Amino acid sequence: MIAEVDTGTTTTARRTVITLLQRLRSPQGVADPLPIYDDLRAQGDLVPAPWGGYLATGFDICNEILRDRNWLVPDLAWQERNADTDRWRAPATQEMSRTLSRLNAPAHHLQRRSLGQLFDRHTLQALASQVEADVTGLLDDLAGRMHECGTGDLATTVSERLPISTIGHWLDIPSGDWPHILEITHNQVHAQELLPTRRQLAVSAEATVHLQKYFTDLVRERRRRPGDDVLSRWIRTWDELEPDRAAADRTLYELTMFITIASLETTATLLSTMVWHLVRTPGLWGRLRAHPEHVDAAIDEALRFDPPVRLNTRVAGLDTILSGVHIRKDSMVHILYGAANHDPRRNPDPHTFDVLRKGANLTFGGGAHYCLGAALARLEAHALLRQMLERFPTLRAVRPPVYAPRMVFHRVTSLEMAA
Repeated sequence: MIAEVDTGTTTTARRTVITLLQRLRSPQGVADPLPIYDDLRAQGDLVPAPWGGYLATGFDICNEILRDRNWLVPDLAWQERNADTDRWRAPATQEMSRTLSRLNAPAHHLQRRSLGQLFDRHTLQALASQVEADVTGLLDDLAGRMHECGTGDLATTVSERLPISTIGHWLDIPSGDWPHILEITHNQVHAQELLPTRRQLAVSAEATVHLQKYFTDLVRERRRRPGDDVLSRWIRTWDELEPDRAAADRTLYELTMFITIASLETTATLLSTMVWHLVRTPGLWGRLRAHPEHVDAAIDEALRFDPPVRLNTRVAGLDTILSGVHIRKDSMVHILYGAANHDPRRNPDPHTFDVLRKGANLTFGGGAHYCLGAALARLEAHALLRQMLERFPTLRAVRPPVYAPRMVFHRVTSLEMAA
């Protein structure tokens, strides 16, 4: 890490950043981070972090980091070279660091190639009818709750259930197991917070044990009774790539577990926040209902305005200069997706939710680690929004969303709606 000279100016700047980060982690900051993004960006495109490393706030600099191959993810090799032992050696962190999102070349390239075009047009077409049917059934449940109680919780009734239903059907995971997978996924992501507490790491460690057992057993059972499903095809692929059966099964467990849990919370949050921002903007729900051709543009704006993942981390693969700052090899840079998406130099009037904006966003990342499930998330969002516009012409939020107390993986735990 780069050492800081503790001058008066540096101390003042450090205190300012600490205060801004405390605000970002507060309930108010979780619910509405936009003023804090502005204040952080006012400190510069690259802001020194109090614990070492930097916070990247500008769109262009974040885009450069995501796409430049010299910026790496903090993999196990990097973790072994750094001293934050409580966090990096925690069981949940170690386990996730073996999955696709925390691999660098060449291991990352090998796993990505083994998956092929994961959600190509053919796959999405095959999934579309199931997604539409699932949306219809879940909205039936929501409508029933609204009829019976006057309100219904979009987050718990629809948003959280649609992604697990989609990925569960695709991987042929028994539907009776879906609630268990959701629960342990919610607990596991604590380890991926920016500065997780010991309690959060302990909760994540317990969830990781359950995830490991469940998906290891799933791979073992599918190997015993292979079919024409996705996991069975991956098993055949990795048996050709890896002669060591135990190593192949370990990779298959990591891939299946990662793709499953990565598809859940992020998409669920997108579905809830998308509807929330549409109904909270006066007249917008009705205008979009009259012009459904703008549904995809509305999804893009929801992704820009309120990204489900608010922060990600890269490390310098070599000494470099970034925004005029000398960055040493292995230094961390934290990409603030929300701040970048609201950079007025790229998206004018960024705090206005405008479905006709045609703006730019980095919500799905970029470069080698561009989100594998981006097209699937869009498919689910499109199906849900189109059907909701048709079925609930006077939809409104009863109260603002309730959020989990997290800074990185944004999660809506409740969103009460009425029609």
